[in-house]
Amino acid sequence: MAIVTVIVVVLIAFYSLGYYTHHGSGIPVPKLKGQSVDKAMELLKEQGFGYKIDSVYVQDVVPGTIVEQDPDAGTNVKEGRVIYLTMVTLLAPNISLPDLEQASYREAVATLSNYGLKIGDTTYRSDIARDRILEVRFGGQVIKAGTKIPKGSRIDLVLGDGEGASEVDIPELINLDLDAARFAIKGSGLTIGIITYQGSITDSTNVVVTAQYPMKTDSLSKTSIGTRINVTVTQGKKADVPAN
Repeated sequence: MAIVTVIVVVLIAFYSLGYYTHHGSGIPVPKLKGQSVDKAMELLKEQGFGYKIDSVYVQDVVPGTIVEQDPDAGTNVKEGRVIYLTMVTLLAPNISLPDLEQASYREAVATLSNYGLKIGDTTYRSDIARDRILEVRFGGQVIKAGTKIPKGSRIDLVLGDGEGASEVDIPELINLDLDAARFAIKGSGLTIGIITYQGSITDSTNVVVTAQYPMKTDSLSKTSIGTRINVTVTQGKKADVPAN
């Protein structure tokens, strides 16, 4: 009798608790993912639910769209239950522009993608290196690495065309030592031509330029890329720079 009494009491308690808590019954949560936040709030209010909203930035998703909900759609819950929603923020967070100086176009595309940025217009400008990044523009303005811009923004790139200028300035070589003259010629996109040694040369590592051809004058300041520059050098004694 004692055992039967215990069993009866347990069964009564179990079924009474289920009846009291409405076990297995409730209101199904509506599907809110993909809805606008305004429509989602309206649906929840109509069905007697509360809600709390958090936000997150998601690229290429319309701001204000619900992307997560808890509990999931179709879950039975009690009336008045708080439903947690995550919506796409209306404002994109600001990020720092990565350093793209001297990067290739392919490198820039990969870097910008990793930072959540997009490639906008690409234009070309005269430069020796092809597809090298010369400038980065946003909203028509040149911007530098570290500039704060909204994530997801489109960035315009100015690239080198690989051709460079057809003409360059003639460097002034008079009174430069030969090594410095070679460096100046190469840096200008020109080539060293004939080197004429004048006078007695006892130390070929210590000579200076006394004449050059072509030479920069009032009427001639540029020459074609690759032009050969002939120089005359003498032993380690700098001459006065001749007047143009």
